[in-house]
Amino acid sequence: MLRSLPLLLAPFALMAGSGSASAQMSDMPAAACDAPAELPAVLASWRQATPLQAVGTRKALATATLKPGQAVAMALLPTPKVAYPLRPEKPGGSVSFGGLAHFTVDEAGTWRVALSTPAWVDVVKDGKASTSIAHGHGPDCSGIRKMVDYTLEPGDYVLQVAANGSDKMTLLVTPLP
Repeated sequence: MLRSLPLLLAPFALMAGSGSASAQMSDMPAAACDAPAELPAVLASWRQATPLQAVGTRKALATATLKPGQAVAMALLPTPKVAYPLRPEKPGGSVSFGGLAHFTVDEAGTWRVALSTPAWVDVVKDGKASTSIAHGHGPDCSGIRKMVDYTLEPGDYVLQVAANGSDKMTLLVTPLP
């Protein structure tokens, strides 16, 4: 057994000079995208985002209306300047960004909110947050970091974005087929 010990330890000796195997793997760059991913029809507007300034109060919501199915390049506010109608579960700190926007659901069904960042998002109606029914990531190489699905009834909704690390993001609210 002692004779075979050097053979058993040899692979570990090779790694000792440059860190552990897991550290070596985590230092490797992520695979680069050769081309943008093809997007399904419900996400087709993602690459043609129109500018939208998020607002900080319910009174200003009329100036921040999301058109379902149209992606927006949303400019956000510093968190201390946002008066959320409903306290977000993850509100972020004083150095994060967030904002409010409004959208209208004409037909009941499953609706998706797609985000370019891992920000916290709430869909609020009548002072209550809608419960999400699914979470996921967008297609690889699409720029969609997070997708959250909700079952929504017709009516007016407030979209709350919180805990974003920068003052801008791409966002899309769209019905699913």
